[in-house]
Parts: sequence; structure tokens; C-alpha cells
Amino acid sequence: MAAANEGGATARPAISLRGVVKRFGPVTAVDGLDLEVPAGICLGLLGPNGAGKSTTMRMLTAQAIADEGEIEVLGFRLPQESKQARAECGVVPQLDNLDVELSCRQILTVFARLYRVPRDERPAAVARALRIANLSERADTRVDLLSGGMRRRLLIARGLVHQPRVVLLDEPTVGLDPQVRQELWSLIAALRAGGTTVLMSTHYIEEAERLADTVAVMAKGRVVARGRPTDLVREHAGEATHEVYGPPARLEALRAQGEEAGWTMRRSGPALAILHAERHDGALPEGFRRAATLEDAFVVLTGEETE
Repeated sequence: MAAANEGGATARPAISLRGVVKRFGPVTAVDGLDLEVPAGICLGLLGPNGAGKSTTMRMLTAQAIADEGEIEVLGFRLPQESKQARAECGVVPQLDNLDVELSCRQILTVFARLYRVPRDERPAAVARALRIANLSERADTRVDLLSGGMRRRLLIARGLVHQPRVVLLDEPTVGLDPQVRQELWSLIAALRAGGTTVLMSTHYIEEAERLADTVAVMAKGRVVARGRPTDLVREHAGEATHEVYGPPARLEALRAQGEEAGWTMRRSGPALAILHAERHDGALPEGFRRAATLEDAFVVLTGEETE
């Protein structure tokens, strides 16, 4: 449902997908996807590898064309009006496709021109993008001399050089070490705080939990749950999780016991995690109690283990 503004009118969502299907031969990558992203929020598209997240992102940029369904970005129908939509969007791809022979400033200047930033405004636009990405001191450094984290920040700066209304981030921190990931989280959080609409695909649970106002969990090409992270945890994992450690044989015996008793469970490394533990006080085997997390809810919803 589209959100209502203060005057009671229904606001058009920034992004809307209705009944979207995308097939690659015999494989259905996206299967009847319905998703709306209200303007001004950060929505985390969370799912395991193969859930259809990247295919969805590619359809939103018209790099892939849906076989069925309707897609709108900022009111523009895709693929018919994809050029108009792209002019209002910033896109940060999963893979690094920077020209390594150019400097940061040169790359941003090229993209400012491609995004039709007026000539007299381009230097200021480039300086602003460099400042947002904390790359001002590296403005004239060639890309092949930048670290992996700097290159990722440059990708984000490239997507922001024209001050887009919507930013699409496809797995923005994949493959990065934790320190660099934290730097990029700060950058994305600043976009969110500034009122930019952000759609971010990720399979990092903590990333979605920290950055997203709303999370949409994808599995097998469609959204299986949506809500605020805290609400999803409460609904699907409860308030507390009880973890029991032991040898595999004992954990399998406990799993069989739990299935008979109706426990909601998942394997969590060397432990068996029993969800909604607050419902079973006094009836669970000896173990350790902790607060339920979005990862618990995610595994219940998708049936997949996470990294």
C-alpha cells in the first residue's frame, strides 16, 4: 500500500513493482514480486544468494527487462521511460566497473556530464560528491592506486554526483573487510538521514538491521516478509533465543524432541537455537539465553544459513 501524507492524500511510492516475473531460460529468478518503497526511506532488500535481489536491481535500471508485471521508478514506467528514471537515480553496482586509468575527479566529471549536470555546475557537483565520499584529498589520484574501500566509496560518489532522488545500492559492501564496511555504513546512513530514498540489496544481516528503516526479506524470487527489523524479529523469532551446545548426535536428538514438542528451531554453528524461548520457560534443556536477532528471523523465513 502507498503511504498517506499528512493531508490524507496517497503519496506515490518512489519505487513500485507489481507482479514482476523474470526468467532466464528454465530458471525463474523473480517470481511474482510485489514491492513498494515509499519516498524518503531506506529499504533493505535482504535475502540469501540466489533470492533474486540482483536481478531485481537490474530490472530497476532496465539492464534486464521483466517478462511479466509492472515496474515504476519515480512515476516513470520501465522499460519505456527508463532514460527518464535513470536521470533521477543514482546506481551503485555490485561489481567494480571503474576506469582504472582515470582519476577520481575525471570519473566524476564524466558522469556529471552524462547525467546532464549543467556545465557551470559540474565542478561544484564533483567537489560535493568527493566530499560526501571522503575522497577530496584523493581527487586527482588514479583509480588503480586506490584501496578497495576507496574504490567502493568512489562508486557511491559516482552515483551521487547529480544529486539523485533515489539511490540503488546492489550489495554495496560485498567482499570488503569489516573496517571498510563500517566506513561505507556511515556514508549510507548519511544518505538515509538526508532524506534520499535508498533501496539497498544485501545478504549481510547486520547491514540491514543497522541501516534500513524497513526490511523486505526475499526468498525464491519473491518477498516473504516485510517490516521494521524489530517487528520482524518479534513476529518470527520472539523476544529470546535459547542456544544449546553439544556434540552433533545430542543436537540431532534435541531437534527430534523439539519437532515433536513444536519448538521453532535452527542450527546455529555448533548449537541448536530454539526461538520464541520466552514461551517455553522451564521446559527447555540446559543452555544459554540471548536476545532474538534479525538473523534468527531471517533463517526462519528463508530456510538458509547466512555468512
